Amino acid sequence: MTRAGVAAPVTNPRRLSGGANLESWLFDCGDEAFVLRRAPSEEWLASRPIDMAEEAAIVRHAHAGGVPAPEVVAELRPDDGIGRGFVMRCLPGTADPEVTLSSPPSLGEELAVAMARIHALDPAALPFLRVLKPADGVEALHQQFLDAGGDRPIIALGLAWLRANLPPEAQPKVVHGDLRIGNVMSHEGRLSGVLDWELTHLGDGHEDLAYGCMTVWRFGRLDKLGFGLTDIDTLARAYEGAGGEPFDPVRFRFWLIYRTVWWALGTLGMGKTWRSGVDRQIERVVVGRRTSEQELDLLRLLEGDAPEAERARPLAPAPAAPEPGDGEPTAIEMLTAVSEWLASTVKERLSGRERWELAVTQNALGIVRRQLAGRPATSDMALTQDILAGRVTLATPGLLADLRRRALDTLSADMPKYPALAQARGLWE
Repeated sequence: MTRAGVAAPVTNPRRLSGGANLESWLFDCGDEAFVLRRAPSEEWLASRPIDMAEEAAIVRHAHAGGVPAPEVVAELRPDDGIGRGFVMRCLPGTADPEVTLSSPPSLGEELAVAMARIHALDPAALPFLRVLKPADGVEALHQQFLDAGGDRPIIALGLAWLRANLPPEAQPKVVHGDLRIGNVMSHEGRLSGVLDWELTHLGDGHEDLAYGCMTVWRFGRLDKLGFGLTDIDTLARAYEGAGGEPFDPVRFRFWLIYRTVWWALGTLGMGKTWRSGVDRQIERVVVGRRTSEQELDLLRLLEGDAPEAERARPLAPAPAAPEPGDGEPTAIEMLTAVSEWLASTVKERLSGRERWELAVTQNALGIVRRQLAGRPATSDMALTQDILAGRVTLATPGLLADLRRRALDTLSADMPKYPALAQARGLWE
């Protein structure tokens, strides 16, 4: 790999298990390890707000600006014959959320410092970055919602709230856009790198602060609201102490709700990506059923605005589970048998990315089993339109209880191990 300054052959290439969009390949060259970040296809690149060369420029700018970002050492050329992408020197440590979240709380403060450095980067050096204004962003989400069917009431509730609570525009800063546990590397309890810059844009720094605090990115650390590592006050103080702007809880809540709606729609879009043939990985259809996670989280974020009487209203009982039969094996039982066979026979033969894909496949089988056992309909166009028009709100008698019941039952079928589900059951049922 002579463009990296090393005249040595590439050895031991292996695909890393993470990366919902771009591919990451770890390989050795001489005595060093490198990572190739590669686009899966030209069709997929066409839908991105920035191309691979621009992402490489962002990473270089961040690295030069004191952010713990990887060092870009080479970019792919057409004559390489392996697509679009770039090569980075491998950072020490791991991006495994379980490892990162076992780090001391001080790692959360290190993340806040890195965030402040990102927001201090000179936007003029990245003239291709788009600016995200709150009003424009909300209307784009609304259009995305309509394109996805526009029929899910809880997402409509979030959109109605966002439209009614737009914050003033902030001085545009460089925003990472995907700064969360899973996209950072830790080594021996310290922050070693910030990864995955494909969503970088200009906007409000509070968007980065809020995004990593979403429930989904805390991987079960429900009591540690600050990136799953600390509390939000400590995170905000560390951010301000490193030169970040003063923390504004109102703007923070706006972006927390905005990004929850954004990811709910992002998961819905995964199914469209799979159907189009642009990316036929099984992960796409499984992530496409994680929308119910975000609906539950969104309702938790919004329910405090409901009158006390509505928050205290009891829920309807959950539907009873079907009883197993005595005749021929049902479709549910056959799917269970397939999943058990995969676990007992195939799993031990796989490693790395393939083993991870097997886990995703078993998750897909489980989703189908539970849907066959009974999953409520997610579409309610009439209620959705009433919410968007303001005819129905959280003050409407019975609405919150109805949406809570729907959220619990849908998520129980889709992702029953989602940590916030058990907590919500304890609070609502």
